[in-house]
Amino acid sequence: MLLDHFEYRTMITFEVNDMTCGHCVSTITKAVKASDTNAKVSIDLATHRVVIEPTEADSTHLSDAIKEAGYTPVAVANPSAAPLAVGAAKRGGCCCG
Repeated sequence: MLLDHFEYRTMITFEVNDMTCGHCVSTITKAVKASDTNAKVSIDLATHRVVIEPTEADSTHLSDAIKEAGYTPVAVANPSAAPLAVGAAKRGGCCCG
């Protein structure tokens, strides 16, 4: 779904607990960019947060792109809140686990 001119300024945040290394960061970034070429992507590996400023794709398409890359994104409703409990991170699409 293409975004209208008001919606694209919204930041979309996912918590991806099975993102464990730099390779994961690169894979997720590429997946998001394949779905929305001009999106701005910011990833904090320590908190497992992926923040996206989309220009074309909506949150469903971005989540699907991350899932297709082998990860389990969870939408964060209040990005300023502390990260969800990480516990034992699942090893998803990563070469490390």
